[in-house]
Amino acid sequence: MGWRVYSIRGLSVTLNNLLSDHFIRLAHGNGGRLMRELIEQLFARHLKNELLDTETDAAFIPLNLEAGEVVITTDGFTVEPLEFPGGTIGSLAVHGTVNDLAVSGATPLYLTLNAFVEEGLEIALLDRIVQSMAKACQACGVKIVAGDTKVLKRGQGGGVYFATTGIGQRSPTLNLGIKQIKPGDLILLSGTAGDHGTAVMLAREQFGLSGTLMSDAASVLPITQALIKYPGLRFMRDPTRGGIATIAHEIAQASQTTVRFYERKIPVNESVKAVAEMLGYDPLYMACEGRVLAVIESLEAKQALQDLHDLGYHEAAIIGRIESGAAYALIETLLGGERILQELEEDPLPRIC
Repeated sequence: MGWRVYSIRGLSVTLNNLLSDHFIRLAHGNGGRLMRELIEQLFARHLKNELLDTETDAAFIPLNLEAGEVVITTDGFTVEPLEFPGGTIGSLAVHGTVNDLAVSGATPLYLTLNAFVEEGLEIALLDRIVQSMAKACQACGVKIVAGDTKVLKRGQGGGVYFATTGIGQRSPTLNLGIKQIKPGDLILLSGTAGDHGTAVMLAREQFGLSGTLMSDAASVLPITQALIKYPGLRFMRDPTRGGIATIAHEIAQASQTTVRFYERKIPVNESVKAVAEMLGYDPLYMACEGRVLAVIESLEAKQALQDLHDLGYHEAAIIGRIESGAAYALIETLLGGERILQELEEDPLPRIC
């Protein structure tokens, strides 16, 4: 539903008034004055657009149904810490939802937002998070058109959680899907692997480590729009939780093929390599939030790769191929051997997205 608040005509509340408590109280979720001020003076102030109406229970959105199929997705975000090098949980919520639409071949248009805010959260921090969300919306060309807020008791949440829904449109002639993958197809990765997961881990300063590595969190729409012009494009996915290795297993199982990666061709940031080696992690299983893994017909793959390089994605690379055979994923190592990529069982880095 839309953000429903009850206006008092003539009342003007500034952010300074809202910040008089400095922290979220349970009363900010009770439907009364404090909730109205939280929505109007924080969320709506940053996210305002001509379609966001805080006085209605539902948003009315213009869709040209002749322009293509309607695509919808939903997602949730629980990252810790709430601010990290390269983004916040707010910008990540926008990028993550936009990217799910983009790798489906759609142009993202509208989002809805549910905010689950924990009692005791610093309001100034929430303000920064929503501001980063607004900037991400503007950069991605999408609008948040409806939302809702709930306040959780202290200790029942990680500061703030977000749940989103995204709506986009795509051409009805586009035929993408994991079932379209065939032996001989090549695997393309749009940038370095594991940056987001490593950046968030370093931001937590766990294991006595810290660093300045930036998350790769960003919109992948320019990448997907460059790739969908190729008839031989089979499949796209953003490798978030579980990284590119988990997507390899999904492909192998769904298409009943062998997925072969070439270790020498997978781009990995030196900082990610160093952290992974010290802690025993594998960058192939670490999350990315601004990358695309695509499977494309071999005759078109090199030109598609060149297009990404021309767009400025200089670290994009063809990292593997699809082969006939048993349904599993493997990697050809730097030494020329082969190693089976096991399916991910435990979550080594919880709350990264």
